[in-house]
Amino acid sequence: MTGPHTRYRRAFAIPLGMTMATAMAFLPGATASAADLPGTVAGVTGAVNDVLASATADGTALSYVVNVRAGHAPSAQVKKAIGKAGGTIVTSYDRIGVIVVHSSNPDFAKTIRKVRGVESAGNTRNAPLPAQSTTDEGTPKALSSAQMAAVRAVADAGQDPLESLQWDLPAIKADKAHEKSLGSRKVTVAVIDTGVDDTHPDLAPNFDRAASVNCVTGKPDTADGAWRPSAAESPHGTHVAGEIAAAKNGVGMTGVAPGVKVAGIKVSTTAGYFYTEAVVCGFMWAATHDVDVTNNSYYTDPWYFNCTDDPDQKALVEAVTRASRYAEKKGVVNVAAAGNENYDLAADEITDPVSPNDGTPSDRVIDPSECFDIPTQLPGVVTVASTGAKGIKSSFSNYGLGTIDVAAPGGDSTVYQTPAPPATSGLILGTLPGGKWGYMAGTSMASPHAAAVAALIKSTHPHASPALVKALLYAEADATPCTDPYDINGDGKVDAVCEGSKNRNGFYGWGTVDALDAVTK
Repeated sequence: MTGPHTRYRRAFAIPLGMTMATAMAFLPGATASAADLPGTVAGVTGAVNDVLASATADGTALSYVVNVRAGHAPSAQVKKAIGKAGGTIVTSYDRIGVIVVHSSNPDFAKTIRKVRGVESAGNTRNAPLPAQSTTDEGTPKALSSAQMAAVRAVADAGQDPLESLQWDLPAIKADKAHEKSLGSRKVTVAVIDTGVDDTHPDLAPNFDRAASVNCVTGKPDTADGAWRPSAAESPHGTHVAGEIAAAKNGVGMTGVAPGVKVAGIKVSTTAGYFYTEAVVCGFMWAATHDVDVTNNSYYTDPWYFNCTDDPDQKALVEAVTRASRYAEKKGVVNVAAAGNENYDLAADEITDPVSPNDGTPSDRVIDPSECFDIPTQLPGVVTVASTGAKGIKSSFSNYGLGTIDVAAPGGDSTVYQTPAPPATSGLILGTLPGGKWGYMAGTSMASPHAAAVAALIKSTHPHASPALVKALLYAEADATPCTDPYDINGDGKVDAVCEGSKNRNGFYGWGTVDALDAVTK
């Protein structure tokens, strides 16, 4: 499939009222202009401090991770070597042995890798970002007042006003689950993303401020509201948060787990880049602030796939792996989106045309057994594929036997997967900053559905370990057989091949998540 590659994982926003011909861009072989592909960020912003793009006489300041033995502070020898190589330590995550360093020395990583006690080191970005402003083409338009009034008029008793538009809730039996339980307020899901607007009336009742933070620089910023997106930033994280835990309060929409808490861990620069130091900070914050589940709807920039035969990329894989595994060790279930390129992640090779996305990308053929989308393909992470309103794989969703763990609603073109009335859009409704609601689609939307079901499982089994929560998530999923042949646009050509059995396959993993089982079993 040819289509957009966006830094966050990977939401397509369709403005209300747009003809669904535009959604053809989601389908295999389709093409579209940038204006037709909401979700793609054009250019970069002037968040110079966030991206360390200040030039110096020796070179350009970049950020690095230096990985040493876990459980110990950097040794005097390593500290001295970092300084001698022109580096400044920003912060050190001693529990996992990851040090965040700034340096203007272009040979810093090469030099520091030779130091005794350093296990790996690499720059977290390919090139500095220019200091210029941008707009985010991924911003969906909010429902109009007329649309809001229309859906309120047909809302059933006991429903939130917009719930009739949410075909995704009955798709995973969340509507039935809510008759039994809304989830526990003792459970928190952290949205590691572009930021969350906690002032939204559907999010404010369930927002966990103590578990929220800004991690963009790699060092936690706990200033009040630091987790919120600015007006120039993507609404992606806020949309995801609403899918998980929009309160059942007579206002707007209903989340899959409307009784649990949701936190915002902001890791994206204003330009929409998710760099390694920020992602490491996000997982470590979750590990130490009573978070039960994290949702990760992004890939770690600048490489779509990080290849372990490259010393820089190897260091990034190691750093994020250490952080995600540490979080799991501390009781966190990590859930991640599979991606929107219709890639077979179990193939012998994949052509990656977008890396490095902050430099000069070029087509490179990678081996998925040695090159990893992080955190999506890391050990222990729940990898989620997307389904549409007809319950089959979304046209854009990545897949792969042994890689996909479960599937969940992420939306698709209404032309090919039309929801049953009164729902009108095949995309996923979510909260938007400023007290608004709108539609987006992508595996970015599937992952929070699975994360919310994991939160319901944790609510039902409060003492369950992450391993048990994951085991129950897989065991309770509704087995979904391969869609064969998979010809999503009906042109007579197979668009993807599903391998595996009814109980576990490359399109749906162990099956489609089941919210009702999560609260009753």
